[in-house]
Amino acid sequence: MHQSQPDIPTVIERFYHWEATTPDQVFLRQPKGDQWKTITYAEAGREARKMVTALREKGLQVGDHIGIYSKNCYHWILADLAIMMGGYVSVPLYASLPKSQLAEVIELGDLNAIFLGKLEDWGDKSEAIPEQVFAIKFPHYAGNAKVTTGTDWNDLITDCQPTTENYVPNLEDLWTIKFTSGTTGTPKGVMHVHRTPALIMVNELKTGWLGFDRIKPLRTLSYLPLNHVGERMGVEVPTIWGGGTISFTESLDTFAQNLQDTQPTLFFAVPRIWTKFYLGVTAKIPQKRLDLLLKIPVVSGLLKKKLRAALGLRDVKVAATGAAITPAFIKQFYRQLGIHLTEAYGMTEVCGSMTNGPDEETPYDSVGKAIPFGEVRIDAESGEILMKSPYMMTGYYKNPEKTAEVLIDGWMYSGDRGTIDENGYLRVIGRVKDAFKTSKGSYVTPNPIEEAIMENEFIEQVCVAGLGIPQPIALVNLSEIGGAVDRQKVEASIAETIQKVNQTRANYERISTVIIQQDAWSIENELLTPTLKVRRGKMDELYGSDYLDWHQMEGSIIWV
Repeated sequence: MHQSQPDIPTVIERFYHWEATTPDQVFLRQPKGDQWKTITYAEAGREARKMVTALREKGLQVGDHIGIYSKNCYHWILADLAIMMGGYVSVPLYASLPKSQLAEVIELGDLNAIFLGKLEDWGDKSEAIPEQVFAIKFPHYAGNAKVTTGTDWNDLITDCQPTTENYVPNLEDLWTIKFTSGTTGTPKGVMHVHRTPALIMVNELKTGWLGFDRIKPLRTLSYLPLNHVGERMGVEVPTIWGGGTISFTESLDTFAQNLQDTQPTLFFAVPRIWTKFYLGVTAKIPQKRLDLLLKIPVVSGLLKKKLRAALGLRDVKVAATGAAITPAFIKQFYRQLGIHLTEAYGMTEVCGSMTNGPDEETPYDSVGKAIPFGEVRIDAESGEILMKSPYMMTGYYKNPEKTAEVLIDGWMYSGDRGTIDENGYLRVIGRVKDAFKTSKGSYVTPNPIEEAIMENEFIEQVCVAGLGIPQPIALVNLSEIGGAVDRQKVEASIAETIQKVNQTRANYERISTVIIQQDAWSIENELLTPTLKVRRGKMDELYGSDYLDWHQMEGSIIWV
């Protein structure tokens, strides 16, 4: 399974290549209002090389662990380059971590230094950083919190000469420790060596599996958390590898404009983003009218072109979706616009994808087939999805017990349940642990029910729950469309959807009540993960005591 390829270049060597051969090519673009600040490969190299000198002067040694605690911005990439150039290990952290969790991962990750950057709030987070951890703060990004701890990036490198050495890490050296989002319990630090991202790129170019070789020019937009494996392997690494340009977003409010200004050729988004785009289009052109217009030959071509450009996807060659399962109807919608959504299913522990659906024949309800040089199978007893590839983690940092729980006989136990059809297409049913038992003793798997409910354009998020009550219930957050129409219309539409969903379910799976929650679910109130998935545990914790009352109330739709 593990290919012997001692001569493949590392990610940082690919950067050195572009720095030397295309020094004036724009590498990074950072927006501020209508303006874009651009950084070339030469400028990025010079800045990162100065930081390497500064870190060495501060006594950091090869192999030391350096954290990056920031939202996406051009300094994030410069910091990551400096870490690789200096022979250090990157420990990227979610920018949304509260103080207690920040302190926890700094300790768990054995950090020697940390970059502090573009953050929503700072408050008393300086208390989370021990004195012995050297802190460097990025230059301030307008509209974000003022970080009061650490040495300023610019002050630190002003008098430093850029290192002239092109440090090349050993392929088996530790590249990164990625802490999982810790939806349950203590976060686990996934360890990957430099060989892994390099081999992924080498094999992609060798096989043409995702069509990366077709993307010219290579333009990406980076806005999902860069410490997440999806963004790192779907945006940062491919762009550095291919000598492309990474653009960033200024804020959530400017996202649509920044995307339009970038018109990426490679675009990665989570299902919630694809759903938001879909809802934006159908708010202006209802789905039935759109279906009709797209059947008219000349109109169809013009409309597709116009909608793609308006979304910022005029030039997209590869459109990827992942981090959660993408509903089939969303993939169908984009196919109508001439955009094939390539689903990526995997996990941090296998450094990204384990299956993909780049082939347009991929069934809408599947996540594609096993990647080249990878294998996927289903555990005969539990139905759990097992995976094996050349890109497996070396283990959880300082946690051999947890490693042994998920890595068994060379197979990674995913924690998901699924099926594989006769053509090799994998379908994911849901998390093994997401299934809950009603008071009638029946197990309910929420994910397929949620996907069916999500087809209602008035609904943006849904969580089917019901542990210990007679029937499952559905907690929902309305979409912007749903929020803009009167309650009667919303209730009638949702009631119709639930009736339709219940018709195809066994009695014990039928939704008894829909609870419309008027407060938005967000990362801030901890109801969503940083990759915008619903935190079921948090839902149960906050609302579990209300489930039975809601189930027993008169009427099938309740506003809270």
